[in-house]
Amino acid sequence: MIKITDKQDCCGCAACVQRCPKHCISMVEDEEGFLYPVVDGAVCIDCGLCEKVCPIISHPEKLPVQNVLAVKNRDEAERMASSSGGVFIALAKKTLERGGVVCGAVFDGNWEVKHTCAETLDGVKPMMGSKYVQSRMENCYREAETFLKQGREVLFTGSPCQITGLRNYLRKDYPNLLAVDFLCHGVPSPGVWRRYLDETFGRSARRAAAGKNTVLSSSLKSAPVITGIDFRDKKSFGWKKYSFVVRGESASKADKNSVLLSDIHRDNPFMRGFLSDVYLRPSCYRCKCKNGVSHSDLTIADYWGIGRLMPDFDDDRGVGLVLVNTAAGKEAFAALDMEVRQSTLEDARRCNGGFKEAVAKHPKREMFFHSFARDTSVAQAVDVVLYIPRYRSAFRKAKNVAVKIFKRLLR
Repeated sequence: MIKITDKQDCCGCAACVQRCPKHCISMVEDEEGFLYPVVDGAVCIDCGLCEKVCPIISHPEKLPVQNVLAVKNRDEAERMASSSGGVFIALAKKTLERGGVVCGAVFDGNWEVKHTCAETLDGVKPMMGSKYVQSRMENCYREAETFLKQGREVLFTGSPCQITGLRNYLRKDYPNLLAVDFLCHGVPSPGVWRRYLDETFGRSARRAAAGKNTVLSSSLKSAPVITGIDFRDKKSFGWKKYSFVVRGESASKADKNSVLLSDIHRDNPFMRGFLSDVYLRPSCYRCKCKNGVSHSDLTIADYWGIGRLMPDFDDDRGVGLVLVNTAAGKEAFAALDMEVRQSTLEDARRCNGGFKEAVAKHPKREMFFHSFARDTSVAQAVDVVLYIPRYRSAFRKAKNVAVKIFKRLLR
């Protein structure tokens, strides 16, 4: 029976919920906004299946990386609509062409994030782009298993712990499965994300999509309505200086593509807290599923640092990093029409923090959630925990300048 005594021992993949034969496990949100399994002891038969599929309790040995590549999708529109190099959409289209199914993360009607399966390109497109919120797995493992047993190809994308959960849930290898994870910085709290949206745009703005046929009051009609969210918009300032953009139908404009908010990532309150590791899931600070543990066929990411390694390959529109982990991954990637440069694992690791299995918990994380519990706004709580006195800020800037000068003198 799954019993969570230390929250670092649960990654929230929900494999236990979906594998339980008695359906006696449910996911319940805690005070930090993360979901954890809760077992109905009166129904549980102690079969142990929940523990066998748990990525934290039962995780396989690491697979070594077979090949490291820097890549760009040749279709510029697809690359610009992607967070980095446009690898996912190329893999998804190949899967659909062969009558397969794609499983990945999308926004639901409330602009929260869930996993779903799609059999059409229209269903796949919402899966494109990074979503810096932990997704609800719901019944996606069960659905993927059904498609696999039918003999259909399945492309399943997710975080390393979600792919580890998938492999454990299936309990056997399927030649028609292509599992793809990404270099994960850690997953932020869905509860923090939900409150941030409500505080920034109003509760009605994010829930209008879920109730399109409801009759709204005049006050709600005057509020903005969210129609799109992009955590990694490259159109305004490029790939490296990406923006957090929220689009919608504003109260003053009829255009449904009006920009309600556009912040460079380092200026947005939610992104600042996420990138500073303030409200990651507790298990993310000591991840047990990275660097080959998930047995993903491919691992995809941004190739940060490509401008220094291969300046002629960097156009600031996005370069993807692909780690080929299995023979199936090698075959799948070889079928794509991509611009490719050979690289090394050492170079890839140098500039990408997603390889780190141990991430230092922000020293003021508890302070943030104490403020969060007292209904302090997300923006205010982030400002407080990330506040840097002017003298420290000036010292850091001077230190950075000195380091740059020193490096130049050594050349």
